[in-house]
Amino acid sequence: MSDPAAPLERVRPSRSVRFRLLAIALLPMLVIVPLVAGGIMLRWNAKFSEVLINKVSADLTIARQYLARLMETNGERLTAIAQSARFQSAASGPALADLLAQEKTTLGLDYLYLTDTSGALIAASSPDLRLPEQSSPVIASALEGTARTGITILSGPDLERLSPELAARARLDIVPTANAAPSPRKTEDRGMVILAATPVTLADGRKAALTGGLLLNQNLVFIDTINDLVYRQGSLPEGSEGTATLFLDDVRISTNVRLFEGKRALGTRVSDAVRKTVLDDGITWRASAFVVNDWYVSAYEPILDSEGQRAGMLYVGFLETPFTQARQQTVLLVVLALLAIGTITVPIFLRWARAIFRPLEKMAGTISRVEAGDMGARTHAPQPQGGGAGQDEITRVAHLLDHLLDLVQERDAALRQWNEQLNARVAERTRELEQSNLQLEAATRQLIVSEKLAAIGEITAGVAHEINNPVAVIQGNLDVLRQVMGDRAVEAATEFRLLDEQVHRIHLIVTRLLQFARPEEFAGWTERTDPAEALEGCLPLVQHLLKKADVSVTLEPFSTRQVLINRTELQQVLINLIVNAVHAMPDGGRLRLACEDAEESGHSGVRFTVADTGTGMSAEVQARIFEPFFTTRPAPGTAPGSNSSSGSSATGSGLGLSICQKLVERQNGRITVQSTPGEGTTFMIFLPEAV
Repeated sequence: MSDPAAPLERVRPSRSVRFRLLAIALLPMLVIVPLVAGGIMLRWNAKFSEVLINKVSADLTIARQYLARLMETNGERLTAIAQSARFQSAASGPALADLLAQEKTTLGLDYLYLTDTSGALIAASSPDLRLPEQSSPVIASALEGTARTGITILSGPDLERLSPELAARARLDIVPTANAAPSPRKTEDRGMVILAATPVTLADGRKAALTGGLLLNQNLVFIDTINDLVYRQGSLPEGSEGTATLFLDDVRISTNVRLFEGKRALGTRVSDAVRKTVLDDGITWRASAFVVNDWYVSAYEPILDSEGQRAGMLYVGFLETPFTQARQQTVLLVVLALLAIGTITVPIFLRWARAIFRPLEKMAGTISRVEAGDMGARTHAPQPQGGGAGQDEITRVAHLLDHLLDLVQERDAALRQWNEQLNARVAERTRELEQSNLQLEAATRQLIVSEKLAAIGEITAGVAHEINNPVAVIQGNLDVLRQVMGDRAVEAATEFRLLDEQVHRIHLIVTRLLQFARPEEFAGWTERTDPAEALEGCLPLVQHLLKKADVSVTLEPFSTRQVLINRTELQQVLINLIVNAVHAMPDGGRLRLACEDAEESGHSGVRFTVADTGTGMSAEVQARIFEPFFTTRPAPGTAPGSNSSSGSSATGSGLGLSICQKLVERQNGRITVQSTPGEGTTFMIFLPEAV
């Protein structure tokens, strides 16, 4: 039996000879060419570094010019506002604050205010704005008559006085940073502000200054605009990225440098070497520097505040790694080119290697993408053309892999489709079950409410009958008393008349209460009803609610026509609306009750109006108030509701307005509502005239 390792043993000597012959052929180039190429590459590397430094210096100039232009533009715009006729006309009136708030938004400033020479605040873009305690040469210059713009550093308390939002934006936790100077500080709450001020002469001749500020801390629009201006798309090689940063002292307060993907390096600090050069010595840095977590070709220059002190730094730079890699790749390409010239066999070997390993690499890459979830990944291997049998076999394996992946993708798609169908069916059955539960709950609530209303009606009817008995006794005894007194009854005629009126009033109230408690005894038939009399008759039934809620009533019974409706049903509708209106005014208010002759859609009739000054209803609530069982009344034990929606019970059953609508529409009438949240609600009922 032959040994399987024998072919390998025969190949190894052959490969070893090839490698040794290749090394002997390339030995002269390994000594002479490296020396020549090394000298050339050193010179080229120096020039390459010089080009990078010149580029970052030009980038810093653009960033500096943008900052200067931004300051100049803010100053010019502020002066234009101060000199505008609109500002002059508003400067002496109450509309100045609104104008400053509008102009602050238009100019993109964070605050805007007007002060006089004594330092008193005249008007501001925000009613809560208070003046900073520290003074500024910029404002002092404006009060002396010269417009000025500059960088000002405000403390945390001063930012809090201007706006708590600005103070929160400026506050940063200092992040420990590699190569930074040791510092005991844990937070940075100061703010770097572009402060612009321009002189203003008020209508009364006083001198004042219009001041506007733009906070640069975490001002991502500002720093990203610099970055877009300096490092436009395509201005850097692939793999490199440009960054820009604004420093307050040595802390990054606005930057697009990333600590990691998606998080900016806010609160990190500059390296100690850069800090000493730029902030301590006032020298612009143009060299490589370690920025947060990588090396960048960098340029830093100091930023001077309005007092001429070095308050921070402006930085631009781009990642050095791609350029370092480019240098290395260039050297490698030169070496490879020289090696390719010195040998003929290397390209052939590389071609053979690529022909063998390309299909294998494609298969490995395809399997990796499929494992990552890309079911559409394929090798797309070409059909075998010539070559050895091994190459054809590898290509065939690649095609078989593609076919296998096609089958897997089909099975996966079918499984996903079945899963989606199953989920859809489950969701549909769930919705049907929920709808059935809701219908069952609604029917249960309706049954409970109906039973309660029936019990209340029985109780009310019983109470009314019980009251009628003593009232009848009182009336009878009054008649007996008149007979006993004989002619002397004339002396107490006024008292007897008052007693008769009050007894009659009690009888009338009890009768109406009995009719309202048992509407089924009076419903189902219609009669000619006087709207004004029916409206006035509702008041005794709800008088106790009106007094308890401290609601004043305006009664306007101006109708002269009659309507064809059961008086009890009409009063049921009106009382329901009155009770709802009272509930909508828990703190008291005004209730207007009116009936007047009206025309609607060419028909004569009477319009009833029940208007309150309660909390009102939103458009969403108005759209649903006539739905059965819809209510905004709270459940028992909760706070009172905030609008007059539906229901007439203390807790709201959601049936009141629905029943009212049915009673009105049964008589060919119409009920509508108009409501504004916070102002009140008006219900209007139109009923045709009885003919």
